[in-house]
Amino acid sequence: MEESYSIKLPAFEGPLDLLLHLIKENKIDIYDIPIAIITHQYLEYIEIMKELNLDIAGEFLVMAATLIHIKSRLLLPVEEEAPEAQEDPRLELVQRLIEYQAFKEASLALRERETEWGKVFWREVSGRDEGTAPADSEAGGELDLFDLSLFDLLTAFKKLLDKAPADVVTINRETLTVKDRIAFISERLENTDAIRFEDLFEGTHTKSRLIVTFVALLEILRLGLARAYQEKDFGPIWIINPQRRPAVGAAENSAL
Repeated sequence: MEESYSIKLPAFEGPLDLLLHLIKENKIDIYDIPIAIITHQYLEYIEIMKELNLDIAGEFLVMAATLIHIKSRLLLPVEEEAPEAQEDPRLELVQRLIEYQAFKEASLALRERETEWGKVFWREVSGRDEGTAPADSEAGGELDLFDLSLFDLLTAFKKLLDKAPADVVTINRETLTVKDRIAFISERLENTDAIRFEDLFEGTHTKSRLIVTFVALLEILRLGLARAYQEKDFGPIWIINPQRRPAVGAAENSAL
């Protein structure tokens, strides 16, 4: 049996991050979460992570069980006597999400303050290669980029995966050459400031090739050989060469 290729990511993103990502993506009121929809989408992301051979922490599976349990409780008929006295099964989860979101926002504010105090400067880039990251042509071009999370990358990748024809998705070192795809992405980044996320998958039409390319990209990001930024929430994603591009304003600290 061939040894499968797996990748371990830094444990700074957990199930609550994924839930907040789904709530934001679906523009859902955090106080009124449609558990059936969120549970279905959450399980889809778990399946994608399994297909990618990502090292899924047990807490992701615990949260999946929690969501399924809440969903089952909501399906139970409400007792006719004093229905208003029955506690919403989602209440504890909502409280956890609100507390965690407040913690993340406070951390982000501290990070932005640290960047401001650091007085990060950047150089103006002239003669930019066609197809690289956009710049403000009139002002000389500071990039207006935002940090993104693993789940932003998974969302963008899921869109590519949904368009691909079905094929075998088992990943192994020999047949899918993850190392070769790492070399391919590194070569693409070597002589440019940035590449669009989608452009890394040009000419890659099967699920197996998409998956191995994405795994290679995650490994490159984990090793710090590239950094991922987003123009706006759920907007275009750019893979940036940190060796060619200096710090970019408040977006210096990316999630990956």
